[in-house]
Amino acid sequence: MIIVLKPRVTDTEIQAVLDATTALRLTAHLSKGVERTVIGILGVSDDKEQVMAHLSQLDPVESVVPISRSYKLVSREASKEPTIVRLANGVEFGGNVLAIAAGPCSVESREQVMQTAESVAANGANILRGGAFKPRTSPYAFQGMKEEGLKLLREAADRFGLAVVSEVLDVRDVELVASYADLLQIGARNMQNFSLLREIGGLHKPVLLKRGLTATVEEWLMAAEYIVASGNHEVVLCERGIRSFDPMTRNVLDLAVVPLVRELTHLPIVVDPSHSTGLRHLVTPMALAGVAAGADGLLIEVHPNPAVALSDGPQSLTLPLFESLMKRLAPIATAVGRSLPQSISAVETSTSHA
Repeated sequence: MIIVLKPRVTDTEIQAVLDATTALRLTAHLSKGVERTVIGILGVSDDKEQVMAHLSQLDPVESVVPISRSYKLVSREASKEPTIVRLANGVEFGGNVLAIAAGPCSVESREQVMQTAESVAANGANILRGGAFKPRTSPYAFQGMKEEGLKLLREAADRFGLAVVSEVLDVRDVELVASYADLLQIGARNMQNFSLLREIGGLHKPVLLKRGLTATVEEWLMAAEYIVASGNHEVVLCERGIRSFDPMTRNVLDLAVVPLVRELTHLPIVVDPSHSTGLRHLVTPMALAGVAAGADGLLIEVHPNPAVALSDGPQSLTLPLFESLMKRLAPIATAVGRSLPQSISAVETSTSHA
């Protein structure tokens, strides 16, 4: 259930309601919005109606709303206001400005990361993506540079004014990755790694949660619920394609899920057109379509020379192709009431006045 508090409640009044839930041996999750403060309640026993009646009588409480969905804290009922997830450098997921994460699938060398970061930052990205720990189907494939890769990502991001997103694979590496990255990525293979989700939930660090290869929307949202129920409310969902019977593309990009998820949850959602298509020539049109569908941002794989990439070369954009994508993205963003990060906007403005 959700306790909706009256407008302009004081901290003392909020604490009084929290104390009342504690006395009832309930687990409470506080969420302060711009206009409303709500408290999500877990652990309600069979006498739900009696508990609701008791909480409804508290003076700061406006209403108590039962939630029938299995995912409660991330449901739209839990917060009518969209959640905006903010990174340390000011990048937002869910705001008016799109979050654009671009970079290589795997960190391979200092030169590769620096060259990529400089180019994507100049053309509108505000987040540097890159894998330091790589989950690979084959145990003999390149597994990533690990901490050295994280150091290179951080160095490049700091030099060119970008945030960092990188994947964490193991509970033993959570603190290490969190010490370098601004956004922790939970990959598709780990979407239902519940031990990892709980560990991430114990941090106050934004999380990017990718949809599993065969996950339903409800399973995906329940994975997000694990993180939020563990205390971390800063979750960004990522649609990265689901597995199908057709081998013509790597996965099927489920763009219908973008407006659907926006109805079901208050969490922001981004689209990964690189992993979902697996083909370089499909990345740009699906990126444009993702923003048109309402995505709060994009994850794009970019490499200076995809032909020699150690992983995912066929789906990685070249540096010129990423520049082209961002220029084509500008009018789409404007059409749906969004804007691109300042760097590309400045480039477009200066070009138009030249």
